[in-house]
Formats: sequence, C-alpha cells, structure tokens
Amino acid sequence: MKKLVALVLALVLALTCTAVFAESKSEYDVRVLVWKFDDAYGSSVRQGMEKWAEKVGEELGVKIKLTMYDAADDMAKQIEQATILVGDKPDFVIINLAEVASGQTLVDMFKEANIPFLFYNKPPTPETYDSVVKESGAFFVGTLAREAGDMQGEILYDLWTADASKIDLNGDGKVQFVEFEGEPNNDEAIARSTYSQETAEKLGVPMEMVDEWIVANWDTAQAQEKMLAEWAAHREIELVFANNDQMATGVIAALNQSGYNTGNAGDPAITVIGVDAVDEAIEAIKAGKMTATVKQDGDAMGEANIRFAMNWLQNGKWIEGLESKYTLNEDGCSVFIPYAKITIENVND
Repeated sequence: MKKLVALVLALVLALTCTAVFAESKSEYDVRVLVWKFDDAYGSSVRQGMEKWAEKVGEELGVKIKLTMYDAADDMAKQIEQATILVGDKPDFVIINLAEVASGQTLVDMFKEANIPFLFYNKPPTPETYDSVVKESGAFFVGTLAREAGDMQGEILYDLWTADASKIDLNGDGKVQFVEFEGEPNNDEAIARSTYSQETAEKLGVPMEMVDEWIVANWDTAQAQEKMLAEWAAHREIELVFANNDQMATGVIAALNQSGYNTGNAGDPAITVIGVDAVDEAIEAIKAGKMTATVKQDGDAMGEANIRFAMNWLQNGKWIEGLESKYTLNEDGCSVFIPYAKITIENVND
C-alpha cells in the first residue's frame, strides 16, 4: 500500500512539473499604452522600460518583447488601441492612462479578455481608484502625490531663509505667486499644487496667490501662452510653481519675452520651480534661467513597471520576491518611487 501511495505521489509530482515547464516561456509579449509620447517625463519612463526590459530579460533568461502605443492625449484613441490588444492577446499590458477618470473602460476590456495589467505614473481618480486598481486585482506604480509639492515648498523655504530679498522683489514681505496645474481631476496635479503652497506657508513663508490655479495640461506651449497673459495682468508675480518642467520651461519662455529669466548677468528674474528634472530643466537651472526642480525618477519607474509585470507573469505575485527593492503601500496594491530636490547646489551631481 505504501509503495502504491508513493507511486501515485511521484506521478502527481511529475505531472505537476510537466505542467509548470509547459507553461514556462522563453519570450513574453508586453504592450504599453502611453498617454502621449511627447511628454518629457513620460519619455524618460519609456526609455527606462526599454532599457530594463533588456536587463531584466537577461536576468531571467527570457526575451521581453516590448511594444508601445501613443494615445496622443486622446482617451478614445487609447480605447481603440486597447481593442487591438484584446484581439492580439499579449501576455501583459502596462497602462499610462490618457484620461484618469476613464480607467474602468480598459479594466473591463482586459479583465474580460483575461489579460493581466498594471497602471503607472497617472493614478486613476480617487473616485475610481478602488474599482480600477484594488478590486480589479491590478497594481499601480507611481509617486506619493504630495511629496513633489512638499519638496517644492521646502525649496522655497530654503531660498527664503537664505535671502528673502531674492524672492520678495517688491519688498512687501510676501511672495506673490501663481501655480501652473497639470490637468483637472488628476490627483497628482492637485496634490502638487496644494502642498507646494501649504508646505511653504507651514514652514513660515508668507504667501499670496494672485490668481486661481492655471491649468496648462502639462504642456510647454499652453504654459507659455497662459503665462504671457498672466504676466501682462500681474507684473507683481515673484514666483511660479509648476506641476512639471515642461510647463515651467513654457513659463520661462514667456518671461524671456520681457527680458526676465534670460540667465544673463544683470537681467531680472523671478523664481520658477518645476517637477521632473528633465534634461531641458536641468540645463535651464545650470544657465540661471530656472531656480529648481524636483526629480521624478523616470528610469526607476520604468524598471519597476518591468519588474512587477514579469513578477506577475512568472510568479503570479506583485510584490512577493521584490520586497528588498520596493515597499508596498498600505492599500496593498501600489508602490511609490521617491522624489529628490534639484537646485543649483546639486544640479551637477
């Protein structure tokens, strides 16, 4: 009897191993839905994914075939692209939402097709987050929404305490400022706009907002156009907080038309603080045109996207096995990539 039981167990084990090996793959088809290719920070994440798909593939002894789709900031186009993916049946889909309130549409499509997916960079709206990420069994790779805003406020405080006269150009004891917001209903944008001001005020910087948040949709050209109008109406502005560097460089381009923020010795300048630390912003800081930025690490986010996708594909787990590299958030379905302050003091590091 014992011999029979042992034989049965051995047979079961052999069949199990055969099933596992039958499911193992030497190549994985991973698709990426991107909100728009011409976003500077988004480009750094895409480059990171391409680099880490090769590196992680070598680590795992597999080939990761990565195909990316540009939605050009059009949710209808992204849904069309998702429809193509449903027909293609790739192994995994990595999603950068074109419209943060519309994630459920993609969830329904991929769940029905039994295609696993994760979201990155732009979180679904708070109203949809639970159903889109938690309840769908998906994952989100992002950043702590308020951290960038906190750091912008901290940078301003450091500048204020070092020499308030360089910020307070009119000498009235307050900082007149405007806030360029990435897009409406975006949790990241709202947090950056809220906490840049709130943190600076809590630290002791006297702030005066001269206008409502200015929505420029993360875009350089929109920010330039809107800053031209704002500057014409409010020449008392001494500071601009921008949710990203592309809007910050648009603001600087508008100021340049009045001879401000040129980087030339003796020319006037107001304080401009952005987010992302893209190459153009780094060069602007070095040239004296831009004051500071907050680094959002696109390479690290690209790596995380690939590692979590492959962990799910090979192990059926999101975080297990990656705990030494990433810290799971309290919601149990997301991780955050940390920010860092970039100023003239450390821009060359």
